Amino acid sequence: MITAGVDIGSLSASAVILGEDGMITWHTTRTGYDSVETSWRVMSETLEQCEGNVTLKEIDYIVATGYGRIIVPFSQATVTEISCHAYGNHWFFPEVRTILDIAGQDCKVIRCDAQGKVSNFVMNDKCAAGTGRYLERIASTLGVTLEEFGPLSLETIKGAAPISDFCTVFAQRDVVLQMRQGAERNDILAGACDAIVKRLSGLLERVGIEEAFAISGGVAKNIGVVKRLEERLGVEARIAFDSQIVGALGAALFARERLKGD
Repeated sequence: MITAGVDIGSLSASAVILGEDGMITWHTTRTGYDSVETSWRVMSETLEQCEGNVTLKEIDYIVATGYGRIIVPFSQATVTEISCHAYGNHWFFPEVRTILDIAGQDCKVIRCDAQGKVSNFVMNDKCAAGTGRYLERIASTLGVTLEEFGPLSLETIKGAAPISDFCTVFAQRDVVLQMRQGAERNDILAGACDAIVKRLSGLLERVGIEEAFAISGGVAKNIGVVKRLEERLGVEARIAFDSQIVGALGAALFARERLKGD
């Protein structure tokens, strides 16, 4: 039995191919303008990593998730990203009951039960503050890569510079203002991390946090955000070896269930 999950997000797309004994392979790529093309591309690139061992025709069932899930032409079903991140995180960490998924354009706090089923959730509002897009805009303004962002933010010179957590546009304005006033780049990055953590903490408080806590999504790769969030909450976050494939894994697990049900 071979199943697959495809997660078409606003900034990145991931695919996971799942076999009887676990994940066969996985891959993440940048989401393009055309979500249909992106879905074909991420699946093709994932299959290439199997080195011919698996073809699309050999996959028994495919579930799509993410904001672009309804237009994936080769999937048999769709499941919301909220359910997929709960199920994917449960596969990695069965003890987890609270999940923070920080995606490109939104963030979600999810509570799940012992089977990985969603029991409650809350999402951010329409503003992109507290998301991957927020970090991308800040990084671009300061001329650093996303890979550099987190480590540099932990090496402050004079202390974190004040950056707005209210809105991405306001935050970018504050970054430019701090640059003009001669603030150190690392201090501005630290301030941006502080701002996103403040935003995320408010969201988490609306649902409540149990100690078994996981973070998924691209922002989970930013060590500056993760460390500050752990310190603020007083918990240690569980993070999968690749936080960006958790939704796709959850979709592949749902595909397995659907196939067995059929």
